Order: sequence, then C-alpha cells, then structure tokens
Amino acid sequence: MKNSIKILGLVAVIMASSLLIFATKTSKKPKENNTTVSDKNTSETYEIRALKIPTNLNFAGEHVPTEKSDIKERIDRELLVNTYWQSNGLLLFKRTHKYFPIIEPILEKNGIPNDFKYLAVIESGLQNVTSPAGAKGFWQLMKPTAKEYGLEVNSNVDERYHLEKATQVACDYLNASKKRFGSWTLAAAAYNAGNAGVARKIETQKVSNYYDLLLNDETQRYIPRMVALKEILNNPAKYGFIFDQEDLYQLKPTKIIEVDTVITNIALFSKVLGINYKVLKLYNPWLRENKLNNKSRKVYQIKIPTEN
Repeated sequence: MKNSIKILGLVAVIMASSLLIFATKTSKKPKENNTTVSDKNTSETYEIRALKIPTNLNFAGEHVPTEKSDIKERIDRELLVNTYWQSNGLLLFKRTHKYFPIIEPILEKNGIPNDFKYLAVIESGLQNVTSPAGAKGFWQLMKPTAKEYGLEVNSNVDERYHLEKATQVACDYLNASKKRFGSWTLAAAAYNAGNAGVARKIETQKVSNYYDLLLNDETQRYIPRMVALKEILNNPAKYGFIFDQEDLYQLKPTKIIEVDTVITNIALFSKVLGINYKVLKLYNPWLRENKLNNKSRKVYQIKIPTEN
C-alpha cells in the first residue's frame, strides 16, 4: 500500500513538471485587437459609428422615456437600422417630399398630430404595397376595416390605393382609438395590433402606458421606429444623408375629371384625355382594371397631370 502511494506521488510530480514545461513553451501574450487602416476590408474612410440617443425625443407630444434602459435600447435599434440602411433612407427623403404635402393637411383637418405621417412611412415606405396578410396601400388597410369606414373595395375599384381617402380612414380610426385609450401612443399601437388586442394587453398587465406594456415584437417596435424616422428625416445631415433639393421627388400638379358613367376601356379613355393608360393608372392606382363598372352611377374623381 505504501509503495502504491509513492508511485502515485511520483507520477503526480512528473505530470506537474510536464504541464509547467508545456505552459512555459505555449503561453504567449494575447494578440491585441488593433486593426490598422491597411487591415480594413472596406474603404479607408468607411466607418460605422455608434449613435448618441437624443434625450428630448417625443411622439405626438408625448415624452419618449429613454431614461428607461429597455426603451433606450429599442430607440437605439431603430436609429441604427434606419441610419445605416442608407439606400432606403435616401428613398424615404425623396418620397416624403412628394407625399407629405398630401397627407399633412388631412391629418391637420382631422385633429391628428402631424407625427402620424411617419406611421404611413413605417407601414409602407410611402408605396402602394400589399402585406402578406392582405393589407394594402400607403396606410396598409385591411379589407374589413376599409369597408367599415366607407371605402369601396372590390376587384374593379380598391380605394385603399386612393391616398386621400385612405388617409381619411386612418384619421377616423386613430381618433376612435385615441378616444378609447386616452393617449396617442396607445392609439398608434392599436393601429398595428388592433383596438381589441391593445385593450386585452392593458387589462391583463394592469398598466395604461404604451411604454409599460409588454407587446409582440412588431408592436413593441412600432413607436420607436416612428420616433427614429422622425428624428432622422428631420435631421438629414446629422445622420449623414446629403442631397440637393433637386434630388427629391416632386408632386406634379393635377386636375380632376369627374366621371359618373361606365368606362368600358380605360386605355382608350386615357387617349381621349391626352395621356396614356400607364399615366392614368399611376395617378389613379385605385382603378384596378382596364374598365370602370360603375353600375350605381357613382361620381368618381380621376386625377390627370396638367403637365408632362
């Protein structure tokens, strides 16, 4: 038994000596992460900087509590994503110059804070897009909501693509939500998650402030995304966006043609107006076919440009 203990002790000494020798041979000072210009895999002048979060952010006059760490991180995420998605950012500057002059007066007329124009920006990028769920237009209206608020929606005419009418529906919805929940941030959240959905969250979680609610990721990002885009779009140079006024898209002057009859062929109708089918559809995307059925003899207002 004593011999076994001596042998084990000798083995331990040998192993310890080997480890010491191995460590002496292999241990080196860690390499410092000191990238030089010559090591860069990008342009020498290309930099991605962390952003400083402004402390005076608000949405529709309601303070954004960036003193709360989770809110600060959410704002930081949206500022970073939208600052460094440069091509999309430039396109938004161009489109807002063209379409905000249409949206802003309708918001003002309905008592909706001007900040809600950024809702259309985050919903669609100010384009007549269709979501996977079937929401359409700048304001991403679902068919039942659009029809509930008086829009015509069918295969022949879809007024969700009518910017002025869709903006009015958005205003009506937001005013109803504001009346129900008492704050514009909750009204905005309800635009995304639905009035019933927001009401359930408030009841379950026993809070009444958007920034205190735990919501799904899309609704959680909703207000921070609008706040971030408001900040960026109002301070282009601060976030590295450089452009001239002539680079921005222009809203062309138009006139209205009232039609209360059937149009059997819109392509031929366009020719009579001195334009072509493509131009008429660009200005009136709510016309979905090459005809206007108009069985009820409704008065439709069709826009046409007064200059090329």
